[in-house]
Amino acid sequence: MEWLKDKKKQTALWIIGVFTACSLIFLAVQNIGTVAGAVGYVIKLFLPLIMGFGFAVVLDVPLKFFENHIFTKTKKPRLLKMKRPLCFLISILIIVAILVGVIMLVIPELIEAVKVIIQIVTDFVNKLLAMDEEQIRELPLGEQLLNTDWKKMLESFLDMLKNSGGKIVNTAFTTIGSVITAVVNVGVALVFAAYILLSKDKLKRQGERLIRAWLPEKAGNTFLYVVRVANENFRNFISGQTLEALILGGLCMIGMLILRIPYAPMVGALVGVTALIPVIGGFIGAGVGAVMILTQNPLKALIFVIFLIVLQQIEGNFIYPKVMGSRVSLPSMWILAAVTVGGSIGGPLGMLLSVPIASTCYALIREMTAAKEQKKIKPAEAPSDPPVTQE
Repeated sequence: MEWLKDKKKQTALWIIGVFTACSLIFLAVQNIGTVAGAVGYVIKLFLPLIMGFGFAVVLDVPLKFFENHIFTKTKKPRLLKMKRPLCFLISILIIVAILVGVIMLVIPELIEAVKVIIQIVTDFVNKLLAMDEEQIRELPLGEQLLNTDWKKMLESFLDMLKNSGGKIVNTAFTTIGSVITAVVNVGVALVFAAYILLSKDKLKRQGERLIRAWLPEKAGNTFLYVVRVANENFRNFISGQTLEALILGGLCMIGMLILRIPYAPMVGALVGVTALIPVIGGFIGAGVGAVMILTQNPLKALIFVIFLIVLQQIEGNFIYPKVMGSRVSLPSMWILAAVTVGGSIGGPLGMLLSVPIASTCYALIREMTAAKEQKKIKPAEAPSDPPVTQE
């Protein structure tokens, strides 16, 4: 009877839980605008801390690597105490050096490409002004050029500038404010990441104590297991994606040098950095690179696009599976969905973090599904009682 009471109690609690969850989901769907606004406000409020946690996850990979290779044989307490801060500093310096190197490669070439585009437009306008009416008519859009009232268009443009002068100033101040806010957020996030990484052992012990003290044993063990799976997925994804991006960027640069395509080092670095964003990152770098090469040589730009399509196929079918292997066991469809949703929520950082988060959820759901299947299969497969033989 006691067992029956417990069973009824569990069933009642389960029904109440399902009803409450369905009610909350229904209310959220009915007030989706309010819910989205509230979620956006909370994310904006805690954005520096969220970014700091993201930075800590990313920096933990090189930090652990350097910890395993620096001061490994020393037993001096002073050196061991300095080990983690030193490894953290080295990790920060390496990442900053890579970013500065890429910026120094990309920005000057990008400015040069813009100058070339401006020069092409200026030369075209000068040639157009030097032509007479008959020569202009021979151009593909000659009739439209002659029939356009350029004076009226210029006056309209100047009037628009006068009327929107205040808006331009407001936009400029808003942009400056956004840049300052972003810099402050990044600074706070880096400080928060430093605190997390330098005290991660202490934080880990405190977290485990809190979970075991406040949660039932089964729930606490489940929570800690989820955290371990998430940590493993994040580490595997970051290390694998970084290695894959380095390989792709290096192969892109080498191929461009062999084919004598301009901007090889810059485009290779750009493709490598953008390839850190799963699925769509390589295409972003390729698009920017193709536009820049187009300013120098349209034929080379076409060759570059064909070359990169071939390289992407090789990378997707051979390099990526070899490098990532079973590190992130997430189907391509879910990777694309995760990147899309992550990008809309958190921009580039959201794209980076979306795949390991989705991979963690996928792994946990897969394990729970397998466990449920085993529970259903076992009773069916259980051997029946042996027949009783009558003597």
